[in-house]
Amino acid sequence: MLDLHSLLAADSTFYGDLFPHVVQWQGELYLEDGLHRALRAALHQRSILHARVLELPN
Repeated sequence: MLDLHSLLAADSTFYGDLFPHVVQWQGELYLEDGLHRALRAALHQRSILHARVLELPN
């Protein structure tokens, strides 16, 4: 049985995630997913990249 309520939730990535995933651990930021978006932003000389950040406890 497919749970459409969970699948189509507001934070679901069913339709593809718009933002790269970043993990913050011990004050450092690590790109977890979305390298192609980060690279494209760098090639277009953009200094800002919007990302989804997961903050892990120290």
